[in-house]
Amino acid sequence: MSDWEAWIGREERREDRLDAGLAARFRATFDLGAGEGSAMPQGIHFCLCTPDAPTRLLGEDGHPRRDEADAGFLPPIPLPRRMWAGSTIAFHAPIGLDAAIERVSRIASIREKQGGSGALMFVEIDHVTRADGTLAVEERQTLVYREPAAPDAPLAPPPGEGAFDAGGWDAHREITPDPRLLFRYSALTFNTHRIHYDAPYAQHVERYRGLVVHGPLTASLLLQLAARQFGDNRLGRFSFRGLSPAIADEPLHLVMRGAGDALEMGAFADDGRQVCAAEAVLA
Repeated sequence: MSDWEAWIGREERREDRLDAGLAARFRATFDLGAGEGSAMPQGIHFCLCTPDAPTRLLGEDGHPRRDEADAGFLPPIPLPRRMWAGSTIAFHAPIGLDAAIERVSRIASIREKQGGSGALMFVEIDHVTRADGTLAVEERQTLVYREPAAPDAPLAPPPGEGAFDAGGWDAHREITPDPRLLFRYSALTFNTHRIHYDAPYAQHVERYRGLVVHGPLTASLLLQLAARQFGDNRLGRFSFRGLSPAIADEPLHLVMRGAGDALEMGAFADDGRQVCAAEAVLA
């Protein structure tokens, strides 16, 4: 048995409520209008049942420490750099205002790999979210853990020399995520990972070119692109995979093409570098 097999199947249960304050802050963060009815836009589930580790238990990177003494939900993987690599999501029912939320999370798998930058560990987590007892969202989330960056490693991602071309896409929206948007999204999700708000840490320790845009923030912007095209809460399935860091204060191009059961989506940097690949299916 591997060192990590005992962690597979471990469960965590959390409860929350989608109150009017959270709903208003979510809409304000994304410059969304008041909306009609009580159903919130898809992507609100990222902001529910968020981690609440005490500040004294946070590690240098801002994530909750992972060690045997703390015996938390996630395994104590020794690789220090943790990122949200992607998710596969099934939307079953909209989540309405004032709904009582229950989320059950279960560690589905832990895999070791060797990448170009060294050792990698992938942890897959299944989340089942119910709103007022009704199944609302099922999600398989993939986390990746990596070795520390060398102090003299080139800042990532390297500057490109190309240019993004929106030709061939049915829908295109350009947005420049700035530190204010990143700060607000970190607050919505209670995410204390320093790469999203601490520029010196992001550059000097984790060796990014600047503040890093959250993966689920990019995913939420893509969900909103679909909502502009098809209406709110129209997607039945959605998956996204991070390919390269999106950096704050740099243009981000959100695109989509196709219809029905074959929606291709993505996010691209201004130089043509693909940041995120996504797929969706209408309900």
